[in-house]
Amino acid sequence: VGRFEDARVADSVDAFARAILARGLDVVVHERSGPGPLPDGVRRVADAGFADALDLLVAVGGDGTMLYAAQLVIGRPVPLLGINRGRLGFLADVSPAEMTASFDAVLAGQYEQDVRSLLTARLTAGGAPPRTCHALNDIVIQRYETGRMIELATWIGGAFVNSHGGDGLVIATPTGSTAYALSCGGPIMHPSLDAVVIAPISPHTLSNRPIVVRRDSEIEVRLNGRSSSRAQVTFDGTVLGDLEADGRLVIGPAGETVTLLHPHGHDYYRILRSKLHLGRSAREAEQPS
Repeated sequence: VGRFEDARVADSVDAFARAILARGLDVVVHERSGPGPLPDGVRRVADAGFADALDLLVAVGGDGTMLYAAQLVIGRPVPLLGINRGRLGFLADVSPAEMTASFDAVLAGQYEQDVRSLLTARLTAGGAPPRTCHALNDIVIQRYETGRMIELATWIGGAFVNSHGGDGLVIATPTGSTAYALSCGGPIMHPSLDAVVIAPISPHTLSNRPIVVRRDSEIEVRLNGRSSSRAQVTFDGTVLGDLEADGRLVIGPAGETVTLLHPHGHDYYRILRSKLHLGRSAREAEQPS
């Protein structure tokens, strides 16, 4: 799976598919990956039958492609391998130069398995049926109108926490702690932690800080009665729906997980140093070209 309209992705997919076919294996491509020439023998498969056709899902692109790929296999025993053709590459950590060797290592059972926890969310409003989702990275509540704050009220485990005025909230897994939540001042959490971070987006008061809670906590968010602005709820960058005045957003742990595969020698802290320049001063960090 990938965005084939990106020439870099298309080139990697073509080379990788040829290598897999040469090993006598079947290759299928998700039909939403877009148009583009593919080697003979590669089949395009629709949503309905895609996950059923897989033993391994390879995502070619950036971390956004990995998040999209994760949605395709949630609830199924299909692991993910990410080939990085994006900018950052926290989740997609195999380089194009190493993709064939890494794939051969996976076939030989030489890999590290990384099981990531998910969040589930239920959005209700009025008498409409609830909308639900699963998120590998985060659930985000954010304002619609430019220049106007939203007022949100939060409960954890049934206990009222606070009212929040600002641009919204990010509720992130440890996987998502290095994404949007990080830009909101949230902490970096190791993927193995059984925790969730709630990070306010541009809070109106300096005392409104990120908070870390247990993953099995039930988090409820509502629009404060004083709020005149609308809010939108997204999961891993996909729209779930609107949080309305009479609505409730309830977030908790998902029973499902997603399994990532890494080459031997995978080092989470090395990735932090490489991608976020962790511990490096501004003088030492690489300058943009």
